[in-house]
Amino acid sequence: MKNIRQDAEPPLAINEWGWKYHHLGIPTTKKMPGERYLPHLKFYVSGFSTSPFGIEWMRFEKDCPVAELIKTVPHIAFEVEDLDKVLNAHNFEIIAEPGVPSEGVRAAMILHNGAPVELIEFKKSTNEFL
Repeated sequence: MKNIRQDAEPPLAINEWGWKYHHLGIPTTKKMPGERYLPHLKFYVSGFSTSPFGIEWMRFEKDCPVAELIKTVPHIAFEVEDLDKVLNAHNFEIIAEPGVPSEGVRAAMILHNGAPVELIEFKKSTNEFL
């Protein structure tokens, strides 16, 4: 029988895999204060830098190339040490292949129980993810 997590236990991703909570991404259609545009992804982000909880708002242009699920369903994001190692170690359904959303960051989006989950790796040296 599969182990069932108790109320006071952290999720497996944190407790056993060592992932770190990074942010909660929430899609919106409203223009938000302090938006920053990511032209190569055709969407705006805001709120992360000022939220004590890591809440990030995401507003998408009509022709934004990301999956519809990412545009419509909130996602949780975890920082991982080695994105490729994590993706190779698990049989996750990938809905956004690893890419570089901003300098020094590499990310992929997986699907779990109908919800998008972002996995983020930050550069460890000056030559990575440029």
